Amino acid sequence: MKALLCREFAGLEQLKVEELPALVPAAGQVVVAVKFASVNFPDALMVQGKYQFKPPLPFTPGSELAGVVKTLGPGVTKFKVGQNVLVLPGRGAFAEEVLATEAQLTPIADGVDLAAAAGMPMTYGTCYHGLKDRAQLKAGETLLVLGAGGGIGIAAVELGKLMGATVIAAASSTEKLAAAKSRGADHLINYNTEDLRARIKEITGDKGVDVVLDPVGGNYAEPALRSTGWNGRFLVVGFAAGEIPKIPINLTLLKGSAIVGVFWGEFMKRQPKDGQAEMAELVQWLQQGKIKPLVSQQFKLADSKAALEAVFTRQATGKIVIVP
Repeated sequence: MKALLCREFAGLEQLKVEELPALVPAAGQVVVAVKFASVNFPDALMVQGKYQFKPPLPFTPGSELAGVVKTLGPGVTKFKVGQNVLVLPGRGAFAEEVLATEAQLTPIADGVDLAAAAGMPMTYGTCYHGLKDRAQLKAGETLLVLGAGGGIGIAAVELGKLMGATVIAAASSTEKLAAAKSRGADHLINYNTEDLRARIKEITGDKGVDVVLDPVGGNYAEPALRSTGWNGRFLVVGFAAGEIPKIPINLTLLKGSAIVGVFWGEFMKRQPKDGQAEMAELVQWLQQGKIKPLVSQQFKLADSKAALEAVFTRQATGKIVIVP
């Protein structure tokens, strides 16, 4: 089977598609034929050795996918050959096949768009954990989403609306803002052409926002924090801009606000029952059509480097998937 292989921690240009032996499941394992593998920002960081942990070399990147069960290992009883599944293997998704344990598989109903399903777990899981658990977002509150046209941003907009919030989407282009609008954003701010703080003040009547979800970092984090209202919550999700902002901590005192970290992967490890319950909710909403990840581009496996580059340089709108 063919797979994208990372043989050293270096730039994206070193990645190559190679022919590997067919996968054989051991006890409790399943081989899944990959239909769509979603591309995420951490995938690009991991191959460059810039992520929180470094997998053993060589490895195949790709942390989430939607596919069809191909082969069952001894003792597997929860799944059957031909069944549609979501898979969170940690790595290995950018390939024709992936090996996973039963615990890494989630069944999805026939008829669900597999491309959209592939782009759901990490982005929607992160945002739902952030909004529900970390920020305790309530219906009627105001949510500001930075980077609102990316995978995380689109998920935050859609979930914020589903949870009853008024959503302000901030992004760097009219195209990305249009995508956020298509997912229900109430107000739009182009922070490349508009003053972020002034527009938030105008939209909220100087009240400020209740929750900020920031997957970007960089120059807009501090003005966004300054734009929170009393008891505001600022969710730190990531630093796609490449710069970790240095925040004057007195801002939290003045607003009675909180800066809260959101690390979905660690949440799933430490609180697996809570994480599985939230994932079950998301899968149900996906199957009911209440959420639908926006897949803007599909790349062949041979073009995986271009797909990773588009996500890493923040050129992507919504989600990008690889089709092996």
